[in-house]
Amino acid sequence: MEVITNSIAIDELERMAAGMFGNMVKAVVDVDRELLAVDGELHADLEALLIDDGSSQRNLWGINLYPEMAGDDFVEFDSMINMRPSQGNTSRGVENERMRARILEVVAKRIRR
Repeated sequence: MEVITNSIAIDELERMAAGMFGNMVKAVVDVDRELLAVDGELHADLEALLIDDGSSQRNLWGINLYPEMAGDDFVEFDSMINMRPSQGNTSRGVENERMRARILEVVAKRIRR
């Protein structure tokens, strides 16, 4: 598991995917601190890593990255940590369109293609 504070190359994500799930890397985005934690077996592990690093749980969102894909297929909004009725999110996805856009901004900032 790794917290990306600068950036990571897409080929590094491809290596991570091959080592764990084959074609996918689990990630958690801190939309406030603009950080990305990657390469965990569970989103909850990545969430805990970021919380230990000073992040607030309410700012953390789980995603899946598909390094070999492009466009809308690169990021999948699907994680158990996203289920937060107290924040108006009642599914494993990210229901708020602005929040999805914010997550994509952080991903674009942290991943070099």
